[in-house]
Amino acid sequence: MRHEIRLAVLLQAALSAAAAAQTPATDSGAFLAREVAAGAAARTDHSQRVRDLVSKMTLEEKVGQMTQLEIGMISTGQSAALKIDPAKLEKAIVTYGVGSILNVNDEAMTPAKWKEVIGAIQAAAARTRFKVPVVYGIDSIHGATYVKGATLFPQPLGMAATWNPELMMEGSRVTAAETRSAGIPWNFSPVLDVGRQPLWPRLYETFGEDTYLATVMGVATVRGYQAADASDGTRVAACLKHYIGYSVPTTGHDRTPALVPEITLREYLLPPFAAAVKAGALSVMVNSGEINGVPGHFNKWLLTDVLRGELGFDGVAVSDWEDIKKAVTVHRAAPTEKDATRLSVMAGVDMSMVPNDYSFADLLIQLVKEGAVPQSRIDEAVSRILLMKARLGLFDEPMRGAEAPLGTPEARLAALKAARESLVLLKNDGGTLPLAPGKKVLLTGPTADSQPALNNGWTWTWQGDRAAAYPTDRPTVRAALAAKLGPSLVYVPGASYDKEIDVAAAVAAAKTADVIVLSLGEMSYAETPGNIDDLDLPDAQLRLAEAMQKTGKPVVLLLVEARPRIVRTIEPGAAAIVYAPNPGLEGGQAITDVLTGDVNPSGKLPITYPRHPNALRTYDHKAFEDADQGFGLKAYKPQFEFGFGLSYTTFAYEGLTVGAPAADGAVPVSVTVSNTGARPGAEVVQLYLTDQFASVTPPVKRLRRFAKVALGTGEGKTVRFDLRREDFSFVGADGKWTFEPGAFTVAVGGLKQDLTLER
Repeated sequence: MRHEIRLAVLLQAALSAAAAAQTPATDSGAFLAREVAAGAAARTDHSQRVRDLVSKMTLEEKVGQMTQLEIGMISTGQSAALKIDPAKLEKAIVTYGVGSILNVNDEAMTPAKWKEVIGAIQAAAARTRFKVPVVYGIDSIHGATYVKGATLFPQPLGMAATWNPELMMEGSRVTAAETRSAGIPWNFSPVLDVGRQPLWPRLYETFGEDTYLATVMGVATVRGYQAADASDGTRVAACLKHYIGYSVPTTGHDRTPALVPEITLREYLLPPFAAAVKAGALSVMVNSGEINGVPGHFNKWLLTDVLRGELGFDGVAVSDWEDIKKAVTVHRAAPTEKDATRLSVMAGVDMSMVPNDYSFADLLIQLVKEGAVPQSRIDEAVSRILLMKARLGLFDEPMRGAEAPLGTPEARLAALKAARESLVLLKNDGGTLPLAPGKKVLLTGPTADSQPALNNGWTWTWQGDRAAAYPTDRPTVRAALAAKLGPSLVYVPGASYDKEIDVAAAVAAAKTADVIVLSLGEMSYAETPGNIDDLDLPDAQLRLAEAMQKTGKPVVLLLVEARPRIVRTIEPGAAAIVYAPNPGLEGGQAITDVLTGDVNPSGKLPITYPRHPNALRTYDHKAFEDADQGFGLKAYKPQFEFGFGLSYTTFAYEGLTVGAPAADGAVPVSVTVSNTGARPGAEVVQLYLTDQFASVTPPVKRLRRFAKVALGTGEGKTVRFDLRREDFSFVGADGKWTFEPGAFTVAVGGLKQDLTLER
């Protein structure tokens, strides 16, 4: 009871704080430089310990460390009924010396259950010759998603919509502590694939379409997970996913081929990984798909030459689920699993997520004994694995962090703040929002009463679709609005995701309503089951929308979705539109806070919201795509542009100044932003740079800096950014970063200023 009272007090305080718009201003450039430098410095030398251990291990012990199995290989039953099978455990940990176990069997488990399971695993490891601990891995994608009672934040795309790296880092810190509280030290996150294909079912796991935004938020995530010392009992090892090119499949389907020119790879896809490596990330997971006909697990150029040689990565490269086998069965890039094992290990894979048998270990031992894989490559891989375990403190205390609390009021408050800041107000004709007090509201639509829709996949279960698994004390939109509006709210389902239920009843209810909140969008999904061929909303939802709009009542369109589902035909009839990109467990409350005006929205789109299913250009397209050039090309005209988002107040920009380059080459840029409306709010100041001419055709603009600034009514602040030489550079035709002197344009808040750089 005290816990709930304390939470209620904190939430009330949060509402007051939100009204005052107490969002800190964070210059993304300064944040990125600070955190990358701090991460690069955060290393303890464990090399001698690792060398000594490797020198004493047998081939079989080393290959065992390179093997990762799923939890079903050592257990029986599922979820709460899961039990360790002693014989299976002995075979995996003692006989084979398996170095890592991963995943959950069916559903999230309590911290006590996790400690029981992982404690048994570590006890078995303690019976081996060198007592090498096992490193357990899990997908804590938007919080400790497989630990019951954990705090869940918006999905990464929603976190990107906050444009608040400090908040991203805090959410990651909470996630790390709550994941480690279960005895799990390795988190398969963040996804640093740049989300430039809207159909892709894993878009919501990315930080959106822009390379720079993904880089800043990715570094924030890594630093939140690992901080200065990953062996701290509240930290976990980050795993950068999915190196590289996974997010741009030609078809938009999961795990399907991508065609990526080297210029595109280096300029758009590689920078988030490069920065996260510099920030100290301890592991990467390999792309399950293929680039230019080469499976990710066979790509020695990317895994060794680029990742190790160019980026300087010294951590663990782990395969994705069964992907060495799939190189044979799916990609057909090798005739046998033995060939695939050799090619993957020699390309740079250190650990195989096998995950359901011992084939990898058996085949790799054969390959070494036959001379097809050198012992030196095995030593290299196992050294990296042991080094990560040492950096996590597992040799000293395998269960470190198991007593840390989770689901605290403070953690929930951070999640609520993130959910509020993730919401994007896309339209608000005539001040329809916030909802006026005393108005009668009809709530309808398939996402109005669904926690799975608010959270999406990787939530308690893989698909996140099991509503019964969700905690009962987190409100849906319906429950939160009912608590706020009382009898003024009427709810009618109207439609499911793809079927009409009671549209006529919704039309009848609308007759006595003053305003309609129409909650459309997607249900939950993860990976391949989320594949679609059409970004249009299902017909049932469109028909419900059309019926609501025909009533003549003002319609507030609430889009609870990850992918930008097309709303072209129903947008004109909506008086207001709010985009809610999977805001998480606190999403129902956050949406209610914004709809009723307790919170002033401050989110901005981290993606381009398309108008047509086949007009999927990103904001940083080329000039030839920007307008009708007389060849039948249509002008770039999305439904809503990247970086767009309204507020309940208004902002004005003035005084854009671009200074001369300093001695170190930095170009200072300053601008003053003022709150010209009637209530406090937060504005994301976005700086875009255009290269007027280049030897490789330049994009029309690129995001280069941003800062989220809190402003009281009538308040103004001057924001300063320093642009560096690399901000004016691009990847040339030779595949190398280059700077070409010439004319550039800086744009901030509708203001522009040209400059010429000679050197």
